[in-house]
Amino acid sequence: MYEHSSLEILLWIGESLGERHLPLEDEEKVFSAITLVLGSLPNKELKNNLLARLVSPCYEAIGKLIDEKQDHSLRHNPASYSQFANAARRGLHRLGTIFSHLSTESSAGSDLDDPLVALLGVFWQMLEKLFQSEHIGNAILSMAACRALSQAIQSSGQHFTSVLPRVLNCLSTNFVSFQSHDYYIRTASVLIEEFGSREEYGHLFVSIFERFSKSTSIMALTSSYICDQEPDLVEAFANFASIFVRCSPKEVLVVSGSILELSFQKAAICCTAMHRGAALTAMSFMSCFLETGLNALVESLAFGSELEGIVGISDSSIDAMVIQVISHSGDGLVSNLMYALLGVSAMSRVHKSATLLQQLAAMCSLSERTTWKAHLCWDSLHGWLHAAIQNLPAEYLKQGEVESLVPLWIKALAAAASDYIESRRNVGGTSDYGHMQGKGGRVLKRLVREFADGHRNSPNFT
Repeated sequence: MYEHSSLEILLWIGESLGERHLPLEDEEKVFSAITLVLGSLPNKELKNNLLARLVSPCYEAIGKLIDEKQDHSLRHNPASYSQFANAARRGLHRLGTIFSHLSTESSAGSDLDDPLVALLGVFWQMLEKLFQSEHIGNAILSMAACRALSQAIQSSGQHFTSVLPRVLNCLSTNFVSFQSHDYYIRTASVLIEEFGSREEYGHLFVSIFERFSKSTSIMALTSSYICDQEPDLVEAFANFASIFVRCSPKEVLVVSGSILELSFQKAAICCTAMHRGAALTAMSFMSCFLETGLNALVESLAFGSELEGIVGISDSSIDAMVIQVISHSGDGLVSNLMYALLGVSAMSRVHKSATLLQQLAAMCSLSERTTWKAHLCWDSLHGWLHAAIQNLPAEYLKQGEVESLVPLWIKALAAAASDYIESRRNVGGTSDYGHMQGKGGRVLKRLVREFADGHRNSPNFT
């Protein structure tokens, strides 16, 4: 396999693919196979040289498109422009495939010996120029660019530390300019997974989160109907928010309270969407946010100082931030969860809805034992549930449901909250616990399922 003639044949195959116009899926398989062979070569110098030859046509295709000398002629020749743009798109797709099969080697050796370092030498410079050009308005081209960037970061994130502010600026600026291009948000999610735990980059991620959350397209998510028109955008944004919460240090989360509150409120609306993926991703973000708050609250109650049975919670703590967000957003969450449990798509939302309600009940129950009781307590949940059921249109409800549901559900919520809190005590603060496992949780889930099953034929509400 490593004979010179065999390697030359592999390179010839890779270099000639541009003339064959294969589907991208087939090209990806071919480039994956070639990269795996070249990446396994024991001779590092030979490996680097052959990989450089493999990517050279990719860089050339991108370079031709962004060459300022050709820009004027391309503008006046649509056929040529289409050809150059398609070649650049394929080049980006191949680069992404190559990056995905290579990873940075041990830091014990020299960076000069690392094939990925050599390949990335000009990658960002060229990609940044593309991101800042008018060509990036081409959706297919920008999607390929984001894919290649994501795969490069996943393979060798540390080589992007010096340009991280510029990368994030390009992603957020282009998303604001082309708000239907959700892959800019998805690529930013990859960056947060790679760098989000490092507090020194926190201000960068808070800034891009704010730009995303206050963009016109996200602010426009005001009904289930609109969410159903943009399900990919909803999924991308909710996933970004989940990763932000999961990866960011506590100090970063605390200063992001207003952004997280806005995102939580948008997610509550999105959970009513008919589109299953959009609704469930929105629910996952809210569950992630609540779990983060519960973790902090349980820790504070375990180690905080008590005064007459009440634990003091600092205004600058993550617990206080989450309690404040929930106190402002809990009514919308409960109301939208009730709507999410109506209609033909409701059964797919049962488990996540029950989990969210259990988490919310646990949060209200635990908050009663803190100095933030005035902001969030058991009466808060009771009021939200009563208002949510009472405000449903009459055609949604059976006779007597308003009077019967609230006391029945409140009792189940209290038992489910108790289950959750008890499970946290039993596992000693570790994350080895689950939802809906105690009797109270199972009863709550059964009630939620029965409600959804009994309202499948309710009229659509958007």
